[in-house]
Amino acid sequence: MPVNVTDKMSVLLPKNRMNKWRVAVTYNLKYSVKAKVSADAPSDALAEYDSVDTIEAIKGALTAAGHEVVGLEADETLLDSIRQVAPDICFNIAEGIKGEARESHVPALLEMLGIPYTASKVLANAVSLNKAMTKRVWRDYGLPTAAFQVFYQGNEPLDPRLTFPLFVKPISEGTGKGINRNAITHNLAELQTQVRWVIETYHQPALVEDFLPGREFTVGLIGNRYRPTARPVNPLYNEQGFHVLPIMEIDTTKGAVKGIFNAEAKSYLPDDEQAPGYLCPANIPLDLETKLKELTVMAFNALEALDVSRVDFRLGPDGQPYLVEINTLPGLNPKLSDICLCAKAENLPYDNLITEILNLAAERYGLKR
Repeated sequence: MPVNVTDKMSVLLPKNRMNKWRVAVTYNLKYSVKAKVSADAPSDALAEYDSVDTIEAIKGALTAAGHEVVGLEADETLLDSIRQVAPDICFNIAEGIKGEARESHVPALLEMLGIPYTASKVLANAVSLNKAMTKRVWRDYGLPTAAFQVFYQGNEPLDPRLTFPLFVKPISEGTGKGINRNAITHNLAELQTQVRWVIETYHQPALVEDFLPGREFTVGLIGNRYRPTARPVNPLYNEQGFHVLPIMEIDTTKGAVKGIFNAEAKSYLPDDEQAPGYLCPANIPLDLETKLKELTVMAFNALEALDVSRVDFRLGPDGQPYLVEINTLPGLNPKLSDICLCAKAENLPYDNLITEILNLAAERYGLKR
């Protein structure tokens, strides 16, 4: 039975706002980025970028909360347009259009200009996009993640700690990009072929991991770690400062794409017969639920993420959960994005989810309502 948190929402959206903020929503639209993509780009090159529907939904939620909202395409014109708009705060969902650590580009620009913004800062966005760097941080914190190796050429000797089957994907892509039916490899020939395909197609190193054969989960959260002297002031959050959303299980035995959760699988609406199964709340034992939620917060804090994130897991052959990756800029399409589906499962309205992400950032910066 979904948890009803509607009664808690009254603390998030005061009926009478004394003040409003000028909020700039910074984003990269699919059709805007499309003109910048090379002719030989892979078919899933635009998978991470946002639709007009997503931007309008976010703007609508913030407008309903009483703010003045302006949308800004986060391309080469952003430096000029952000100065003209002079926002009090930015609601940032920009993926970045090119270059290394592209998700950190808009945060870096806003840091330079001294403009507050939502979600993680420069370093967390840069590290989280690089899956190997993320896994190294988690490993250093003692968090469970599958053994891995980075391939730069495609002919490097295989680390003897890795055993087949092995999973191959680009090192710095999200939304399941670069994952196809050949991603699970069973011998050295298959591995080298897939690694070289990733390197040549995505122009970046390939990450190779021990394949985790178990169930797949994703866990969203909002919040920030409380300072030692702070006390919770909002009943939505626990004593640590977080609200962890219901756990979602991804059933990849269903839909058009079997066995993997890639960009194609993520493109179908949940009620489409071609979509994988989305089970939220997941039907799992209490001890596994507790462990997944604890690991989500630990993974979030290890990267010093802020405000909102989504963490992905798979169960290993031992039945234990292993961290796969973290999305510090999770998709916010109200009909399609995982974190929005998880919020819906506990009756947390979309508008409240968006507004609370803004409020969390505003609180960090000391903005007054």
